[in-house]
Amino acid sequence: MSLQKAFKDLLSDDEGDSLFLKAKEENPWFSESEVKLSLQAWINALQPEKIQKWVPVVQPKNSKTIGLILAGNIPLVGLHDVLSVIVSGHKLRIKLSSNDSILMNFAIDTLIRESHNLKSRIELSSDMKGIDAIIATGSSNTSRYFDYYFAHLPKIIRRNRHSVAVLTGKETEEDLNKLCEDIFSFFGLGCRSVSKLLVPKEYDFTRLFEASERFRTRIASNIRFANNLDYNLALFMVNKEKFLTNNLFILQKNNALGSPIGVVHYEEYGDSKEITSHLINLENAIQCLVGHGFDVPFGKSQYPELTDYADGINTLKFLAKL
Repeated sequence: MSLQKAFKDLLSDDEGDSLFLKAKEENPWFSESEVKLSLQAWINALQPEKIQKWVPVVQPKNSKTIGLILAGNIPLVGLHDVLSVIVSGHKLRIKLSSNDSILMNFAIDTLIRESHNLKSRIELSSDMKGIDAIIATGSSNTSRYFDYYFAHLPKIIRRNRHSVAVLTGKETEEDLNKLCEDIFSFFGLGCRSVSKLLVPKEYDFTRLFEASERFRTRIASNIRFANNLDYNLALFMVNKEKFLTNNLFILQKNNALGSPIGVVHYEEYGDSKEITSHLINLENAIQCLVGHGFDVPFGKSQYPELTDYADGINTLKFLAKL
């Protein structure tokens, strides 16, 4: 059974319902709709022809032990690193996130059943002593600890990043519907979730608010999202800050790239030169750019391919040089 088929089966049988429930008990942000979205994205990425183009032809002469410290902000967010090390021919020592152990254990167990030699190459442990390299994902604060603790090792340390969408005012209804997928999927908790909009001056957000309405049941029914939205609304009102809202999310004019849960920041631009200036200033903090003529089309930010590496760092090239 391939991992892709295992994910397809989860979407169509009772085993999936049980697993979705366990995943949500472990992490209340993992609602069934968002877990299914993650599975569908992986089903799309794990097509055989895509895997063939991605897997390196040359395997390492000397297998190394790679430590993986995984995040758990969205379902299966650490799977790409796991697969990268596997196809590179190295051994893995994995520290799972306590927020995403159910789904990741399912994926790892499936991979081991599919290829029994992986059992000797995969170890689940929080002990990173004796590893040859490290790939760790955390917050900007955690990354400083990782940098210090693993200073002696080859490493990829991932920090907070966010995604930006550029609007021109000429977007169709379909474009805005797809943009809402980029904003609301995973409750905005992923690094590929759009947290910032660049819009023309005097931009009218009415159509965006209208497009967002179809997410009301899916998103607002999550008590954690609702509580965060209420908190931020109250905070803005107490501080007498300007904002726009339809009581599903808040739009606030703000220079910051990252935004609180339930909030999307926006900045205005006058012409294309101002867009370029904005993006250059934010270059090292942007995960992906969404919009016509940019890296990611509307509606595709949550469907990365195997070749879409986090923070723009090619994991396979890093592993090949060890």
